[in-house]
Amino acid sequence: MKLNDLSSYWMPFTANRQFKAAPRMITGAQGMYFQTDDGREILDGTAGLWCSNAGHGQPRIVEAIQQQAAKLDYAPPFQMGSPAQFELANRLVDLAPEGFGQVFYCNSGSEAVETALKTALAWQRARGEGTRTRLVGRERGYHGINFGGISVGGIVGNRAMFGALLAGVDHLRHTHDPQRNLFTQGLPEHGADLADDLERLVQLHGAQTIAACIVEPVACSTGVLVPPRGYLERLRAICDRHGILLIFDEVITGFGRLGTPFAAQRFGVMPDIITMAKGLTNGTVPMGGILVREGIYETICAAAAEGAVELPHGYTYSGHPLACAAALASLDVYREEGLFEKAAALEPLWQEAVHSLRGLAPIVDIRNLGLIAGIELEAGPHGPGTRAFEIYRRCWEQGVLIRVTGDIIALSPPLIIEEGQVAHIVDTLRRIIAEVD
Repeated sequence: MKLNDLSSYWMPFTANRQFKAAPRMITGAQGMYFQTDDGREILDGTAGLWCSNAGHGQPRIVEAIQQQAAKLDYAPPFQMGSPAQFELANRLVDLAPEGFGQVFYCNSGSEAVETALKTALAWQRARGEGTRTRLVGRERGYHGINFGGISVGGIVGNRAMFGALLAGVDHLRHTHDPQRNLFTQGLPEHGADLADDLERLVQLHGAQTIAACIVEPVACSTGVLVPPRGYLERLRAICDRHGILLIFDEVITGFGRLGTPFAAQRFGVMPDIITMAKGLTNGTVPMGGILVREGIYETICAAAAEGAVELPHGYTYSGHPLACAAALASLDVYREEGLFEKAAALEPLWQEAVHSLRGLAPIVDIRNLGLIAGIELEAGPHGPGTRAFEIYRRCWEQGVLIRVTGDIIALSPPLIIEEGQVAHIVDTLRRIIAEVD
């Protein structure tokens, strides 16, 4: 076998033939930088894939994983437990908004969404509302790539190949309103009334059929769509009025991305279920989970027979010992280094820097909140997405990692980023955007 043979690995969300013709290979990472196989350093403008919030190679996290592997490498999660699972759950409940009571573990954001949707259905049935089986998502929403997630999700390219998906799913309109909200800094002023789509679906289907509504507080993977001012509050009120559970998909926005532990705290809007992953372990060991409001766990447990499994759901690696160790160490790093507070303090500079790109010919919009930014481009002469991908490729060659989705550049650097590194990312983009046709 040739060690440099790339043919056997089928890469995820990748144009495989294109990549294998001109590979981009990462061999190491430390702090704000990746190292490549040709000896270069790449400034990480995306926190890996929205996940390495504390930067790479954090010694405390590395040591915690190593020590845990030597002590307890694996423990079955069904009908038994290990101490770190309970310690981490308590820490997460303490970090969450007031009123959250329990944590359920899984292995990814996609699995966290599946867990949240199943929990919502189980809760409705347990409280005697078994007719509530309909799920509501949102256009342009991204909720992972399992069948439940792509069903409630609204990104066409992720759905088109896989048939009818789940039955009984409907969608709100997305909140992007370029006619009224272009180049908004922070929360857009217009569009809170789009939440009334849920009221319309209640009238169409009947509240007694709807179990839950799931949204990302900020829709990141689709290109950073920031919610209009008052939108989430309005959605919460409609859910309350009709007995619908509200799920916030915080796989990206959790763990400091918006300067608070969760976006729910940034917006002051409390959902019933929060999904989490990515920053939970700083991207080091796969882990996901959900946080549930007090009363959900109790209702489901009370409806089950004594001695029965109350929720028939879980994974071989739920609460994996290495993942728990990584998560506990990550929470320590976030707290001791004040990274959530640092992100909040850096937000004005970040906002000013990314909006300084306004005026470059291909840019049609810029959006930001916390340490996230979306820079939308006019489609290039060779078709949608081609200009953005060429910018991505040239940034890589010049030592900066960005992310593109269609014609949108998405930025989400580690929370440890310094002012000079912000300037370097933006200056590199300024130069390359001006060069690309």
